[in-house]
Amino acid sequence: MQFDTKIAIVVRTDLEPWQKLNVASFLASGIAAAFPACIGDPYEDGSGTKYLSLIGQPILIYGADRVALSRALERALTRCVTPALYTEDMFRTTHDSANREAVKAVSRADLKLVGISMRAGRRVIDKIVDGLKFHS
Repeated sequence: MQFDTKIAIVVRTDLEPWQKLNVASFLASGIAAAFPACIGDPYEDGSGTKYLSLIGQPILIYGADRVALSRALERALTRCVTPALYTEDMFRTTHDSANREAVKAVSRADLKLVGISMRAGRRVIDKIVDGLKFHS
């Protein structure tokens, strides 16, 4: 199935493995919160056990260094795409309100980005992530 939109997560490649997974998880939740229509129906196995719904389209995960990650953020913003973000400072907080305070305390140019996620038209996302490789 070909979707009109594309979901992309860009994660900094120099993070610890647990950090990469944590960042990708939080960034996927930002997509789910902003675009509830992208959530599919709940699952049920052949025994009748019920499971939670998932995002109903593929999520492409790219790797980037600090410079490429900042470039992707700027490309998104210039195309009027509002991304979710995760910063280094958020690793040191313990709850959502503190995360927002940590981001608010820093200007955009000084954010220590570790990841962003976004959902937009396929061609728009392709332009934002141009030059990035899938995370390995």
